[in-house]
Amino acid sequence: MRTCDDMIRLTPATEDDLPGILEIEQEAISPPWTHGALLSEIYRDDSFFTVAYGATANSEKTTQSAGKETKDGGRDSCGVSGFVILRRMADEGELLQIAVNKTVRRCGVADTLMEAALRYSSEQALKTVFLEARRSNEAAIALYKKHGFMPVSHRRDYYSSPAEDAIVLKKEL
Repeated sequence: MRTCDDMIRLTPATEDDLPGILEIEQEAISPPWTHGALLSEIYRDDSFFTVAYGATANSEKTTQSAGKETKDGGRDSCGVSGFVILRRMADEGELLQIAVNKTVRRCGVADTLMEAALRYSSEQALKTVFLEARRSNEAAIALYKKHGFMPVSHRRDYYSSPAEDAIVLKKEL
């Protein structure tokens, strides 16, 4: 069984985080967002864009980088562990992305990010949060259901690279 360092810290995304976010985009999101799209999301007033730092799998930890706090607001040499993007629209939210670095999956990063996004949604008095997931992404769908999302519909051929249907999930807050 995988064991992980539980020192996950969350911080608002900044331009300095983009290289790590783009690396995760390339491995986890198909098709990945561009640098420009992510950069504009950082500066949107209606966007919750948060980055996780500090998670390391114990088998991959080094003494030098394991969860060390640095002077740059909690960012450390372990790099970006994951991120979440949620956008507000009136009294609804749409979870646009949640992704975790493949080296720290199953270490609680996605749960921590999801909890932060839902806490933000509640603080913003949102009534519902929607999201889409690839039909084949069983791990993501299980995460969403764990946090109270329920399937409400599907979108045929919503995704490209490869083409695939999306399941639309909704959570009432």
